[in-house]
Amino acid sequence: MSEKRTERSIEEEKRHPVRGILSFVLMLAAVLLVVLFAAYRDGTGFDILRRYLHYGRPELVGGETVYHYDASAKNRFAALGEHLVVLSDTSLRLFDSAGEEVWSTAVTMTAPALVTGGGRAAAYDVGGTVLYVLDQTGLLMELTAAEEEPYIAATLNKDGVLTVTSQKRGFKGSATVYDQMTPGDPAFEFKSSKRFILDGYVLGDRLAAVTLGQENGVFVSNIVLYQMPEEEPAANYSISGGLVAAVGEQEGRLVTVSDTALTHAASNGEITSSYSYNGSYLREYDLGGTGFTALLLNRYRSGSVGRLITVDKNGEELGSLDIREEVLSISASGRYLAVLYADRLVVYNQDIQPYASLQGTGNTRQVLMRPDGSVLLLSAGSASLFLP
Repeated sequence: MSEKRTERSIEEEKRHPVRGILSFVLMLAAVLLVVLFAAYRDGTGFDILRRYLHYGRPELVGGETVYHYDASAKNRFAALGEHLVVLSDTSLRLFDSAGEEVWSTAVTMTAPALVTGGGRAAAYDVGGTVLYVLDQTGLLMELTAAEEEPYIAATLNKDGVLTVTSQKRGFKGSATVYDQMTPGDPAFEFKSSKRFILDGYVLGDRLAAVTLGQENGVFVSNIVLYQMPEEEPAANYSISGGLVAAVGEQEGRLVTVSDTALTHAASNGEITSSYSYNGSYLREYDLGGTGFTALLLNRYRSGSVGRLITVDKNGEELGSLDIREEVLSISASGRYLAVLYADRLVVYNQDIQPYASLQGTGNTRQVLMRPDGSVLLLSAGSASLFLP
């Protein structure tokens, strides 16, 4: 009797193949519903699915060595998608996702610096005369300055527009904007005769020049906004009580990190919010998160007692965590924040809730968070990949 039922079931399935397909579709829909629920709840579900589909496995607990490079105390690192840029005092190298070298050149730098934005990376020597711009295919542009007009700083905005700050003969400094990656054809140049220029950033169609002046015997950073290509200032505002260490953008607002506060402003120069450190000392920061800035503040000038904080564009804390141990590196990207402690890696979400962790990070000394939730663990001569 049982054999007859089995034969009958097989015959029915043969006659109705749609039932099998429907069962598969229903099962797939159930899985997708779980992922969508997770994505709706905390925004990470899509990243889990993307990592699984892309890397072919959902988790890599121990890490896998992907990149090899020359060990140097002056190595600087940047992620361009799944590519890795490594800058030292003697070389600039670009590796693809498989660890193969895409492009490289020999350099001579004393203070190498590396910045990213808009799928591009800018490598330069602070106080030097050479600057390179790369994307995932290799070199886009090379700039060379006169010995008496060295580069001071460089930024790339979310669209990959480059702003280069340099000394300028007859002036106290200049900020030059390149949007087409053509060395001899800048989109805009601002030369300052009154204040020193420390940095610059393009927000929409405005150049924000970070200048340094004095008020009542105290150094003050002033942000001067220029409506390009107009040469007269359109607006300006001061960062009171602190010197600007970095300038960037969050959700259409200009954000500056100083030694005393985090400040957000609109493109018309109106300060929209300010987050004070309340006497704590700025140790590390990262502007790479989507909709938040990560700050590591110390209670004392030295030591490891402090707080890890994420702040949104309105100057409100999204999350905070008391820290009483050594932090070697922090890195923010997308909705994630990677924190490398002496013995482990912890990936937090923007509210500083733990998302994933890796025990026993060995010789890792720096981390690079990527927007899909994966992390590069960087040691002296190699980098491994961690997939939460």
